[in-house]
Amino acid sequence: MAGNQGTTADGWRRSARTLKRVAPYLWPEDQFWVKRRVVLSLSALVVAKIVSVLTPFFYKAAVDSLSGEGRGDAWLLAMGAIGLTVAYGMARIGTIGFNELRDVIFVRVGQRALRKLALETFTHIHRLSMRYHITRKTGGLSRVIERGVKGVEFLLRFMLLSVGPLILELSMVTVIFALLFDWRYAAVVLVTITLYVTYTFKITEWRVKIRRKMNEQDTDANQKAIDSLLNFETVKYFGAEAREAHRYDEAMRGYEGAAIKTGQSLSLLNFGQALLITAGLVIVMVMAAFGVQSGTLTVGDFVMVNAYMIQITMPLNFLGTVYREIRQALVDMGEMFDLLEQPAEVTDRPGAKPLSVKGGEVTLDRVKFGYDAARPILKGISLSIGAGETVAIVGPSGSGKSTIGRLLFRFYDVTGGALRIDGQDLRDVTQDSLHALIGVVPQDTVLFNDTVLYNIAYGRPEASREELIAAAKAAKIHDFIMSLPEGYETKVGERGLKLSGGEKQRVGIARTLLKNPPILLLDEATSALDTQTERDIQESLKAMGKGRTVITIAHRLSTIADADRIVVLEKGEIAEIGRHDDLLARGGRYAAMWARQSAEEDDAAAAPPERLAAGAEDVLVTDLPPDRQWHYAPKN
Repeated sequence: MAGNQGTTADGWRRSARTLKRVAPYLWPEDQFWVKRRVVLSLSALVVAKIVSVLTPFFYKAAVDSLSGEGRGDAWLLAMGAIGLTVAYGMARIGTIGFNELRDVIFVRVGQRALRKLALETFTHIHRLSMRYHITRKTGGLSRVIERGVKGVEFLLRFMLLSVGPLILELSMVTVIFALLFDWRYAAVVLVTITLYVTYTFKITEWRVKIRRKMNEQDTDANQKAIDSLLNFETVKYFGAEAREAHRYDEAMRGYEGAAIKTGQSLSLLNFGQALLITAGLVIVMVMAAFGVQSGTLTVGDFVMVNAYMIQITMPLNFLGTVYREIRQALVDMGEMFDLLEQPAEVTDRPGAKPLSVKGGEVTLDRVKFGYDAARPILKGISLSIGAGETVAIVGPSGSGKSTIGRLLFRFYDVTGGALRIDGQDLRDVTQDSLHALIGVVPQDTVLFNDTVLYNIAYGRPEASREELIAAAKAAKIHDFIMSLPEGYETKVGERGLKLSGGEKQRVGIARTLLKNPPILLLDEATSALDTQTERDIQESLKAMGKGRTVITIAHRLSTIADADRIVVLEKGEIAEIGRHDDLLARGGRYAAMWARQSAEEDDAAAAPPERLAAGAEDVLVTDLPPDRQWHYAPKN
């Protein structure tokens, strides 16, 4: 029990935190028009409730007039039954009209809050570190944002325009019962409302826990679906459609179970609410019937009592739904605010200045780094890359090649030493200026699901069409684009899947050329391509590197033989450094790597499948043009 109380208390603390975070969107310090609309919508709401509470008076007066029991103010008698009936209708229309006016005034406040919070969340996610994005689940994250943002407008609307008005209306009806009839009527109404609200809150709290579980299953199922669709080709390669369907179905099975419990608990809630409110209604109506029989009340009074009870029944029935949805909105928004409170691992220091690149000299001064403190990747590397110099970094997997690129772009901060550009420590400059001055061509260029034009222009959106076409020509992709039916307006598909690897890479080169950065990072930019495509793209990359500081992270040594210097990494340390010919002459680590790759390429080019030794391992040769590639798998 203590554990449950602790969980409930924690839930309320989270809800209070969420409300505190939402309040500024409802009453912003610097937005007077928002405050004005909130006040006007509340004013319309109060008028609507006053008119709503007065409406049964006209109903009672009309009934008394028709039954000949009319007594009261002269103006009521003068209106007559027909006039009172019309007044009753006008009062009902007035109630609806003021309620709608309230919504019309408030809708801009709610939508503004939704938009601002959505933008804040979207911006914050882009500020989060690479470490976070490597571990996140895209499908689950999208659901958290979607539910949280939708909850904002709902929470603002219903907390301000439903719960408050309900309390006001119930209070007014209770006072009217006490003044016009008897304290016992007010007591029955109060007891009924108290029991109703207590039952509703208790059952709803239980249902919120079930709903939270349902949300978790929904998020899991959505994440699995998106993950599977993003890896469509992999699923096909391994004939795993049934396996993926089974994983998705298992996630949906959990959602189904939670959804069934949610539906069943809703029926229990609805029946209990109906039982309590009907019991209160019957008790008050019986009391009023006795009053009519004894002559202390008129038929109109009996009708008015009924009208008031039905009038409070509707918002009370709505209370269950509103409370449940408010609690759920608080849960959904709590998850989103948890996301917003995720700290950004890499941030600009106070007073950080824009990076100023005069030459483009890159210096690694005893740089240390590890993704995990227990497993260092770089162990005190010192390296100076001169302005306009082309330096290649090679080494086996896990030696730290790509890590240097990530540190240069400041996806992570070094854990020891310093990384500088033209003498400026990257931790002392703004990230925006750093990113603007470094161009990256990654191993796998990912494109947006938009046009070729949009994807190239992403490098510099303000560039003219002439500049964009010039960049495409320099990347040797213009002729291919013009051969497409829609030219530059051709859609490339999600992640650029409508283009081949070489075509995507050229588009990536074109947009980096358009960006025109003084420092260029080529992160194994051609390692995933066939030899012929690689050779074609290497020409574009060489032209692209002229006049720039170029850092090439390479796997294929043949692509960096003409670099000004080659740095060989081994277990996070520099093993060798020098020009290609010098390193070969040394006969060290680089020479051994070169000999092995050259032998592999020669063997692959020369040996047909039938000349492979018996019992050889499964071999897939892709280091050749497409028409010369082959595959061999030994028979058991």
